[in-house]
Amino acid sequence: MVEIIEIPVELTHFQLPEAVQERLQLLLDRQDASEVITQAERREAEGLVELAEFLSLLHLRSQRVMQQG
Repeated sequence: MVEIIEIPVELTHFQLPEAVQERLQLLLDRQDASEVITQAERREAEGLVELAEFLSLLHLRSQRVMQQG
């Protein structure tokens, strides 16, 4: 059985705030440069990546629903 979840349109346009995006980029750049990052920084980066991926998926799915609707 498929369950349909309604999502407010405003939420589908939500993006990471600029400061959060900059922090994520800083952590990823440090990691790419083979700099040592702490375990807490690694968990922070992983969480931010997951959030960014979720928001991207939400946006793509909302576009598909609007095109079909």
